[in-house]
Amino acid sequence: MNDEVWLTLAKKINADCGKTDGFVITHGTDTLEETAYFLDLTVKCDKPVVMVGAMRPATAMSADGPFNLYNAVVTAADKQSAGRGVLVAMNDSVLDARDVTKTSTTAVQTFQSPNYGPLGSIHNGKVDYQRMPQRKHTRATPFDVSKLDALPKVGIVYSYASASDAPAKALIEDGYQGIVSAGVGNGNLYKTLFDTLATAAHQGVAVVRSSRVPTGATTEDAGDRRRQIRFCRRRHPEPAESAYSAAAGADADPGCGADSADV
Repeated sequence: MNDEVWLTLAKKINADCGKTDGFVITHGTDTLEETAYFLDLTVKCDKPVVMVGAMRPATAMSADGPFNLYNAVVTAADKQSAGRGVLVAMNDSVLDARDVTKTSTTAVQTFQSPNYGPLGSIHNGKVDYQRMPQRKHTRATPFDVSKLDALPKVGIVYSYASASDAPAKALIEDGYQGIVSAGVGNGNLYKTLFDTLATAAHQGVAVVRSSRVPTGATTEDAGDRRRQIRFCRRRHPEPAESAYSAAAGADADPGCGADSADV
């Protein structure tokens, strides 16, 4: 998966929104959550957009692909799915693109929404919805990629015990326009990264704090505003990277920080 495919998908859905009742996108599971969140920010269509994949190959016993695909079509055909943003239909659950994450390397129930739970479930060919997404998505976001042919370069830098700032310096030297920090705990940066990322932020690189911890919020640190570093609430690093790619490319605010629209 890459930026070119992301833009192609978003533009195709937007162009064909009036021609169909819904969309189903088959996708590999490794980066499904990143694509789902990017589309959730950039699709300008209220029709159902449902992403689906498989954890077992078609040749495996109890392959999950065919039934997941059936459920995705059921979800896309359900009028109640409209206006809920981009959805992921996997293992009898319907999940929202903002919170979905892959939690297991091989299990069929790998996709979960650990912070808020699923939007609904699928049983006997019918979707039973229990809640609506509350954050801005699709038409309500400021992101317009219709005139873009490429996205800015955004990378991820991880914090860990004895972390080096060499990866961050490499991204800066290579001209990356955005860096997402996958911090420890509450998005905390390892001490070696502070000065490097703060300097980059003051030089115009968009720097965002997120956390490698899978659940909970990343809250504002006392020094964030002084360092011009943003924080991205409940997004873990990979979807945060998707958000900043969409935002920087469309010259819009990614919704990170106390003064930003929360999307």
